[in-house]
Amino acid sequence: MVQAPSFERRDRRRDDEPRPLELTLDFVKYPEGSVLARAGDTLVVCNVTVEGRVPAFLRDTGEGWLTSEYAMLPRATEERTPRDVSRGSVPGRSAEIQRLIGRSLRAALDMGLLGERTLLVDCDVLQADGGTRTTAITGAFAAVVLALVRLKGQKALAGWPVRDQVAAVSAGIVAGRSLLDLNYEEDSRAATDLNLVGTARMGIVEVQGTAEREPFSRSELNDLLDLAEAGLQRAFATQRSVLEHRLAQVGLPNLVAAGR
Repeated sequence: MVQAPSFERRDRRRDDEPRPLELTLDFVKYPEGSVLARAGDTLVVCNVTVEGRVPAFLRDTGEGWLTSEYAMLPRATEERTPRDVSRGSVPGRSAEIQRLIGRSLRAALDMGLLGERTLLVDCDVLQADGGTRTTAITGAFAAVVLALVRLKGQKALAGWPVRDQVAAVSAGIVAGRSLLDLNYEEDSRAATDLNLVGTARMGIVEVQGTAEREPFSRSELNDLLDLAEAGLQRAFATQRSVLEHRLAQVGLPNLVAAGR
């Protein structure tokens, strides 16, 4: 039996241990929902704006909408990255990530109960150390809930629109070892990189898996999914713990109580 090479993770985590996840509510005072999401050294501020209109294709349907934008601040990385506006268009990576964020969050909501309004989700990376898209999704869900709590308190909702929790986490194979929640150093060395977006009811919203060098096997994929699913449960627990008090303020015993 060939043993995987031995190395110690930079932050001394176990292979199956995610980085500490912190969700700071009301980080920015003006948005209807605002959360600073921190996973290790990755920092993403997630702000939600509520608009009382929907895109043309949804007018007079009674359905709401959610859309998102994603960007990195110029010095979120070791070297300065030009702002998107200076390029004249949204780079392909940013466009792909913001579509992923939108899909992920819409999977958690009943758009009919949202009513004809739009939730605009802005995810801005303040500091990047791997897992920016997964941290953005996990933090943005909490920010969306804050915005909905505000609408619930204003009696502006026909019902509670949250159908399920959504979060995301990465996993990968580095030097022959399956690791959960890769930082940048690990991600840059990974032979296989996987992102999993899932729900608290064990539903899968999206799986993104890529072999950088050699193809990975079905058994390796299963190992990575098992790791990621365990990481998601930790993220769901963090979301519930920080949102519990806000939900109680508007008479909701849990995240999905009135939406089912």
